[in-house]
Amino acid sequence: MRPVIALLLGLSLFVGACDKRAAAPEQAAAEGDGTVPDVAAPANTATPAAAAKVDRSHKGEAMPAYQFQDGAGKPLTLADFRGKPALVNLWATWCAPCVHEMPTLDALAAREKASLQVVTVSQDMEPDKVQPFLTTRKLANLVAYRDADLKFSTGMSVSLPTTILYDASGKEVWRVTGGMDWAGADAAKLIGEAKG
Repeated sequence: MRPVIALLLGLSLFVGACDKRAAAPEQAAAEGDGTVPDVAAPANTATPAAAAKVDRSHKGEAMPAYQFQDGAGKPLTLADFRGKPALVNLWATWCAPCVHEMPTLDALAAREKASLQVVTVSQDMEPDKVQPFLTTRKLANLVAYRDADLKFSTGMSVSLPTTILYDASGKEVWRVTGGMDWAGADAAKLIGEAKG
């Protein structure tokens, strides 16, 4: 019974965080120049106050060893992606800012496929929805990786969307919580940090 309660509590935390961030990208665009400021992570496990903030407090940490599945159901871990930088995006089909940023992740995956792996790991509890979602929206450069047990979002205590950049050796460079234009110049500059 306890694991079920913990799972429901964790799910409610990141669902609520996703809903609060739904309008943040538009609001940020209206208020500023579109750059993404760096912020330190809070001392506790609270989520950042605004979307699209760069958090470097986990820099140097190893990739988590959580198991997830590819579109065919084959088990994988992030260690399978070592060798070149990996941009890991935790998302869900029901999360508005996640859905909004998916086309930019698809464009990034197409443009940078020789030097960067874009790994979008769905946190949907109904994994059969993931591939139809990608197919319907013509997101051909993204693979339907699935974490139906929500190991990433609950184990890392993150809200959706969260995107984490790992260098080629599997060490975290930074993470961004909230929606972002991953095909834009600001993202390219941030991603360059793993290549330098």
